[in-house]
Amino acid sequence: MSKSLAAGRRIFEGIEALAEISENPDNLTRRSLTIEHKRANTLVGDWMAAAGMQVRTDAIGNIIGRYPGQTDGPALLLGSHLDTVRDGGRYDGMLGVLVPLACVEALHAADEKLSFPIEIVGFCDEEGVRFPSTLLGSRAIAGTLPEQTLRETDDDGISIADALRDFGQAPTALDSARRESSDFLGFVELHIEQGPVLEREQLPVGLVSAIASAARYRAVVSGKASHAGTVPMEMRQDALCAAAECILAIEAIATALPDTVATVGQITALPGAGNVIPGSVEFLIDIRAPTDQDLAVAEQNLHNELTRIAAERKLTIAPDRYYAASGVSCDSALSAQLRNAIQNCGHRVVELPSGAGHDAMALAAITPIAMLFVRCKEGLSHHPDESITLEDADAAAQVMLRFLRDFNPNARAIQST
Repeated sequence: MSKSLAAGRRIFEGIEALAEISENPDNLTRRSLTIEHKRANTLVGDWMAAAGMQVRTDAIGNIIGRYPGQTDGPALLLGSHLDTVRDGGRYDGMLGVLVPLACVEALHAADEKLSFPIEIVGFCDEEGVRFPSTLLGSRAIAGTLPEQTLRETDDDGISIADALRDFGQAPTALDSARRESSDFLGFVELHIEQGPVLEREQLPVGLVSAIASAARYRAVVSGKASHAGTVPMEMRQDALCAAAECILAIEAIATALPDTVATVGQITALPGAGNVIPGSVEFLIDIRAPTDQDLAVAEQNLHNELTRIAAERKLTIAPDRYYAASGVSCDSALSAQLRNAIQNCGHRVVELPSGAGHDAMALAAITPIAMLFVRCKEGLSHHPDESITLEDADAAAQVMLRFLRDFNPNARAIQST
């Protein structure tokens, strides 16, 4: 790779090609285990094969390419996800597959083998848009995906198991996707920042220190529906007013705790008539905090406030925690090598946590992880206007290639002695 931005151009070409593969011609939507996902896997698999990689699709639908090293053995794993949110951006996930692929293409073009194999994975489902569960692909590799998860269904009643069959995979072979700790030297995920810090710091890349803890709740407020014109205000059990108070309380809880965020992004009120007092409301809560301990404090405060509001308004509020993810710290030895690569490419190093979840969270169960963030315009993500520059894509590829060429597989053992 040279300063001609060739790597950046190659990455952008791949991004544009993948962005064309969508369930909706008017926006980018690619859910897991769909025809569009199959097409994306095929395209990425073709690129991997052209770069000298051995390509396969595992039992959960991950596309995996292996570039051989000078000797066989544990591989350094790279990659990210190929699914998107509805009406999403074109860099989220895909950039983390195409940057390492551009690096392997450069190694292959130079007929260069490293001392260790490289594997690149395009995970099948990180976003959790089609099915209730998230991180399907990475959890299957880590061996932490329960078999009963395959019974979960999408909005059309199609189970993950049936979707896998339609995808050409055998649900009964799920365990074959599991990998062992001895298979890997570590996992490095590159991802757009999805935040504004790198733009503020005027840096193309940043080093991730940790991935935040997260929890999601489905809260149901049960009041009493009645005529909007005949029930005095002091006698009402208005579920929507109670929900509104809950939402403001949730905002206040997060605001009072350092580096904690909370969001209510979806709400449904029934019966949904303008002249009827709402009797039932359901809303979703997303809470994220730097550590599991910080998250536990936020959750306890949440329960206390919902209990108080329910008692004062004489109705019931039932929060159901349907998702939780422990925070994960990036490995110090692996991150140190990534830090060196950033510095050796002439960039100042800024460390920052990730408030968003990533496949690296699941892989941390079996191998050391590190993450590299790439600057994105205005920190915007999960949106059609998500954007990065050609120069930043090229800079990310330069850092990743330097990291690969300088990577010392024994660095962990050296540091731990």
